[in-house]
Amino acid sequence: MHPHLAQRNTKSLLDDRPTYKKLELNQKRNDEQDHSAMMDEAAAKFVYEDCKDEYWNPEEFSLLYGTPLWNESSTAQKVILNQLFWVGYYSQIISAEIATIYLNQVSAAGLYAHEDFRIVCDSLDLETKQERAHINAFKTIGEDVEWRLFGERLFTYPMRSLFEQTMIFADSNAGKDFWRKLQIKAFTLLSSSNAFLASQYLLVRGLRTLNGKQIQHKLSLYYTSHPDKENAPIPSKISYYHFMDESFHFNTSKLIGHEIPRSLDEPTSFEKFVMNKGIAGCQKDHFNFSATLKGIFWYEPSLFPVLYKLFRSVHFGMNDAEARKMLEGCFCQENEAINQAYELHRTAYESYKVYVDPIQYLDDQNRNMKIMGGNSIQKYLSLNTKALRNFRST
Repeated sequence: MHPHLAQRNTKSLLDDRPTYKKLELNQKRNDEQDHSAMMDEAAAKFVYEDCKDEYWNPEEFSLLYGTPLWNESSTAQKVILNQLFWVGYYSQIISAEIATIYLNQVSAAGLYAHEDFRIVCDSLDLETKQERAHINAFKTIGEDVEWRLFGERLFTYPMRSLFEQTMIFADSNAGKDFWRKLQIKAFTLLSSSNAFLASQYLLVRGLRTLNGKQIQHKLSLYYTSHPDKENAPIPSKISYYHFMDESFHFNTSKLIGHEIPRSLDEPTSFEKFVMNKGIAGCQKDHFNFSATLKGIFWYEPSLFPVLYKLFRSVHFGMNDAEARKMLEGCFCQENEAINQAYELHRTAYESYKVYVDPIQYLDDQNRNMKIMGGNSIQKYLSLNTKALRNFRST
């Protein structure tokens, strides 16, 4: 902004040169390494027959890895479970990135009303373009795999808006869904004209993707360590391309969420209240842990119908009693998968506390992640046992 003319704001992002330079460098590097075109090209070349007999991820990143189902599966079945992890995981990522596309633009609108915030808005525009390429690749491959293996959807879904549940297997009902839509609409209305709330969406975005960054790095290793990268499975290439883009997205989240508020007015009591509600909502979304798919916060009972269908499919050939018995063994009795899922959840819980530690306006519940930290293996087993008793296959 011009220093000698009247302005609406007393602070400028240009006054914080270190942050401005970091934003410039992050955007420049993201633009230079942009993997959107490579993802589009890879998705267009995907042919399931070319890679249907091999893993797409490190073995531990397989559906139901460490459960009785995994331990009893044949080599061919384990390949399918490994590929279904890819389909399920990136189906969840699609949902998150649909929300990101919309909320990036809302936040850009809220921040652009201030002088000198173009660099922030340009960064969000680039990321939005990349998210569309990611979604296209994940959706193209995931839907093709499910069609060829099952002739119907298991983890994928038709394109939708962010007003649907972001967590695709959530502990929800019609009342909760309605209330969630109202909350999101209220937040988008407020943040589109409020720079502080707009910047703090990126704080929440960073928090929600912190665990994903760690998982996606491990998924990318399958491609980077593959002995023949040229002929590596296309889904593994896409995992790597995605991780490369998202590394810069996380940097953007942290820079805007943590450092931009220094260039804004101090938050009001109302703004602090709104953001504490937002962080608490993130904790609730991430309260659950899943032995089905490592590193995702799915509500296990909502997966029972999908997994029952998987167990009854031609690929696993179980009858009704066998499928129910397997659900019980996987989710109602402590096993390696449950212990691993819980440990990942605890790691996320601890890393979240570190991530929000510099944020001064958070209340005790959010600073110490008390909602998310309230889950346990015993609660998980008890909840699943009760839900399985009430489960009715359709």
